[in-house]
Amino acid sequence: MGLLERFEDSLDRLVNGAFARAFKSEVQPVEIASAIQREMDDRSVIIDRQRTACPNVFQIELSQHDFERLTTYRETLEGELTALVTAYAGEQRYTLLGAAQVTLDVDDELDTGIFRVRSESRVKIATEDQAAETAADVSRDQPRLEAGGLAYPLVHAITRLGRGSEVDIRIDDPGASRNHCEIVLGDPVVIRDLNSTNGTLVNGEAITQVNLQDGSQIQVGTTLLVYRTA
Repeated sequence: MGLLERFEDSLDRLVNGAFARAFKSEVQPVEIASAIQREMDDRSVIIDRQRTACPNVFQIELSQHDFERLTTYRETLEGELTALVTAYAGEQRYTLLGAAQVTLDVDDELDTGIFRVRSESRVKIATEDQAAETAADVSRDQPRLEAGGLAYPLVHAITRLGRGSEVDIRIDDPGASRNHCEIVLGDPVVIRDLNSTNGTLVNGEAITQVNLQDGSQIQVGTTLLVYRTA
């Protein structure tokens, strides 16, 4: 039995077949599971010979109708989907740069039967004293951005930040543009503003393009991120 079949069977046992009755024409949980697997494959990146990283945090955006129908089983479904992420990563030998997490959310712009998957690599940093140790355990060779007790490992050659759905690190800030800025790994590491509406600040200065140093403070809208080297 494949991973998707086991996922579907597990849910069926947990809710006594309720999913099969309730979701004949709406979003099916197994569709979400399949989309998460595709997202992990599409956004996987080789870090070194031993590690291929993939996103560990997923936000599933649903129409109002589908979200309301799923709400009854939300905790169960989020738990099963989170377990599926961990299991699939193990099957594919992907490295999760932090604990797996899947959450359901609503987007009023989506029609019934349509959903969107947003993903990113994210690591929790419990306290400032634990930050270096946590980052070393999870992404010891990776530069990262830190904000609000979270670390975002920079695993792509170019990492795009913004409010849109196609960026690598989503900034949920009304002052952020959909494609706000991007960080290019190299020697040196460079940040570029992408003609954003409100501009990108680095250490309090508006920039078009500038080199990043360890501890550089990046402001996108009202959101402040700190760049840390590997």
